[in-house]
Amino acid sequence: MTYYKLHYACVSCRVSFKQHACPPREHLCPNCARPLICAGHDFAPPPRRDVRGWSVVAAVLREGLRYEGRSACGCGKEPKYRPRTRAELRVRQIIATRDGLPLSETFSRPDPLSPSAG
Repeated sequence: MTYYKLHYACVSCRVSFKQHACPPREHLCPNCARPLICAGHDFAPPPRRDVRGWSVVAAVLREGLRYEGRSACGCGKEPKYRPRTRAELRVRQIIATRDGLPLSETFSRPDPLSPSAG
């Protein structure tokens, strides 16, 4: 069986690392020593200088979402939708507020107006 590494991110330092998931061990940022946030298997970090891109990543991770697409067996390779720009994020925040939906639900929809979460 193949064990895939997960991406762990430190939003304040704007860095990410691939590490094995070890439940008893907490992954710490080597720069600031804060706990790293698990970003999932399919996380593609923005460049470190892209502050706006990292603000979108921070909002997605704050809602408890991860960048996943691969199934447990590794055969499903289509990543799930996550907003990539601040404009996409802003539209989904407005719709969530207007419709009384949780942000995590609107962040996971490719089309923010569609009734089903993706």
